[in-house]
Amino acid sequence: MPWVVGVSGASGTPYAASVLRGLLAAGLPVDLVVSRAARLTLLDETGIAWRDGAGAWPGALADWLGATLAGDRRPDRDQITARIAELARVHGADNLAAGPSSGSYPTRGMIVVPASTASIAGIALGLSKDLLQRAADVTLKEGRRLVVVPREMPFTGATLRHLVDLHAAGAVVAAASPGFYAGAVDAQALVDFVAGRVLDAAGVANTLFRRWTGELGAARADRPGLAQ
Repeated sequence: MPWVVGVSGASGTPYAASVLRGLLAAGLPVDLVVSRAARLTLLDETGIAWRDGAGAWPGALADWLGATLAGDRRPDRDQITARIAELARVHGADNLAAGPSSGSYPTRGMIVVPASTASIAGIALGLSKDLLQRAADVTLKEGRRLVVVPREMPFTGATLRHLVDLHAAGAVVAAASPGFYAGAVDAQALVDFVAGRVLDAAGVANTLFRRWTGELGAARADRPGLAQ
């Protein structure tokens, strides 16, 4: 059964990329939905012009997941491309006839990353205005795991109320708030920390970040070039 991943229009496509890489590395199938607004964000943050067509998205997804934050080729690009061919499937955000729009379509759950305030409101209110919102609504009504990853801040009172409503409905609200105890020395490590904690919330095993061991200063001591 696949995980559904919804990417909405908030800034934060690197978080989505890291979560997707983590799911694929775990050998888990992924049904991906990129909202219309997220296409603009993806273009702005990566230069990738996203298309949902069968002949377009595999290459675009490989370019996205197979690149560093600086736009360089990742050393594991070939492995990522192979996993995409085996495990990934993309549905257009306007395709309300796609599998994830129905509760009879079996999934493990859904992750919305990043979750814009508009998508949070739409899911909380049950608007189902596109496939992303509909799939999230289905995930909740079927009692499956829904992880929502808001990145925009500060929150308005309305957004805070919507997040509380989602929590009450059974969703996990996992804000994109990186921790610094894992010894991160670059932006990618901070991104991977958030993605790893999101996957933790989804119940997906991962090794995206260094976990707390109970030893103060251990992460700093392991950094290359620092005095012990």
